[in-house]
Amino acid sequence: MAATDERLRGPERETHRSDAEGEAEGEAGSPSARNAGRGRSAVRSLSRLWPYLRPVRARFFTAAGVAVVASCLGLVIPLVLKWMVDGPVADRDPGGVWLGGALLLVLGIAEAGLFGLRRWLVGRPLAAVEASMRTDLYRHLQRLPVSFHDRWSSGQLLSRATTDLMLLRMFLAFPLTFLVVNGVTVLAGFAILFAQQWTLGLVLLLPAVPLVILCSVFETRYAVVARAVQDQTGDLTTVVEEGVLGVRIVKGFGRHRSQARAFRALTERVRSTELRKAGLLATIWAVIMTLPELAIGTALVLGTVQVANDGLSAGTLVAFLSTALTLRWPVESLGFMLAMSQDAATATDRFFEVMDEPAAEPQPATQDASAPRNGSAPSSGGAPRDGLRFAGVEFRYADAPPDAAPVLAGVDLHIRSGETMALVGATGSGKTTLTALVPRLHELTHGRITLDGRDITALPRDELRELVAVAFEEPTLFSATAGENVMMGAAEVTEADLLRALDVAQADFVHALPKGTDTQVGEQGLSLSGGQRQRLALARAVVGQPRFLILDDPLSALDVHTEALVEAALRQVLATTTALVVAHRPSTVLLADRVALLSEGRITAVGTHHQLLRDSAEYRSLMSGDEREEAR
Repeated sequence: MAATDERLRGPERETHRSDAEGEAEGEAGSPSARNAGRGRSAVRSLSRLWPYLRPVRARFFTAAGVAVVASCLGLVIPLVLKWMVDGPVADRDPGGVWLGGALLLVLGIAEAGLFGLRRWLVGRPLAAVEASMRTDLYRHLQRLPVSFHDRWSSGQLLSRATTDLMLLRMFLAFPLTFLVVNGVTVLAGFAILFAQQWTLGLVLLLPAVPLVILCSVFETRYAVVARAVQDQTGDLTTVVEEGVLGVRIVKGFGRHRSQARAFRALTERVRSTELRKAGLLATIWAVIMTLPELAIGTALVLGTVQVANDGLSAGTLVAFLSTALTLRWPVESLGFMLAMSQDAATATDRFFEVMDEPAAEPQPATQDASAPRNGSAPSSGGAPRDGLRFAGVEFRYADAPPDAAPVLAGVDLHIRSGETMALVGATGSGKTTLTALVPRLHELTHGRITLDGRDITALPRDELRELVAVAFEEPTLFSATAGENVMMGAAEVTEADLLRALDVAQADFVHALPKGTDTQVGEQGLSLSGGQRQRLALARAVVGQPRFLILDDPLSALDVHTEALVEAALRQVLATTTALVVAHRPSTVLLADRVALLSEGRITAVGTHHQLLRDSAEYRSLMSGDEREEAR
């Protein structure tokens, strides 16, 4: 199964990297370049955020209105200057000058206060929007099929949940509002300019056409590079995570230098793309700043000539130039705003790439409540206990070639109620895949699986997970206490249930930990040995006394003595449940009532251990090595 997972994960990782490289080179044909093409329509992409903004729309629009008023107050200052120059200054009236200065001070304080109010209005709501999006993303990730997680690297998902959502919050807090505010300010400012002197207003308006063209070109190119940077950052996050989690392997094989070189190469690629991104931004910003400055300089010369010829008052020229200088920031910030808009549009696309993936388990059309739970007897008139049944089950991975043979083909198997069935087979025969179909970690391609006569696809997700408990060969523990890791196996667990499960799994070592069951086991449980992790995973599987138990070689990491103790306790649990146990050793096989032999995706033999030893050459071959060892 590990080889299969790597087969699935590897191409996806290379796809992300090659896409990022293609974007950096402007390859329009790559998948991510097409995503960037969608990103070019920032308004279309960002409009998908409206459901998250709707709950805070009142404060958000109020903040935008406050910012518009604050910005327009800045346009009143040039009009006050005009009154001062043409009035009190020309008339040499000190009182009028003091009055004008006081008025300018009030306007400045009011403008600053309003901008501060805007920040206060949007700060908390937008933090809530980011938190809501992150929660929805995490919830959706939990519902996506295992095949999705096999294809996607963890770094790509982490970058979407962290960096991308942070970019969206920053965009909503500042650029989105000021794209509107600056637009209103520019329109109001030009109205004032044309009212004061329309000929000079036309001079300032001349750069508008080349600016629009240049901004359109910039937006197209920047979108491609912005997507490349964010995808490459996801790859970088994956490498960091793998390096940290696999540090024992890196150190054990002395590969830290080669790993550092590979990481440095990826970092250089990200740096190169970031520099290209910065170059585009620097170019558009230089153009946006130069053209308005040239227009203002030209207007200044023409206005001075008109004042000298008595065609324009000095106060009007001062007000005109002050208004033009006030409009410098709204115009010059255009490049910065467009860049952040494209970053946010790309982040939105990346967020919804995950959110648009169909969930693993659609809600069933009907919900039959007749199946017994947690080993309880069925009520009178309820469905009979038929056990676990596979009928014509076929499975193939979604990315497998059409002409490839299915992993499982026509599997028919019946595990009677209360029976323990051992599943044996050569490596790669499909044992782990078959067990993963029962809790619907993968969705079968054809056929039917029933629990006590009920199709698993017709069971609500929560009920299915209550009925079926699993323990995998490679146990996964979380950054939580030992007790919390075990209690994840059932919704309602008492202290007595916890202690019983630890006893069954021979996990009494927990009580010797510094804080007992309240001891933190660390990330991936790496503070414990492999056998200890496997015993905790087994305790998690049995803590809820499930009706059906799926065990994937649960004793592989245990020493002979501990294995014998666990098997003795496990027999008591298996006596009260219906179990399917993947086994590789005769000691595990002997826990089962019957044995099923899986070969090349098909069940080729079913019987007791001794029957299969007598009748099946393949089964004898699988067991012989271990049996010889036992005979010694």
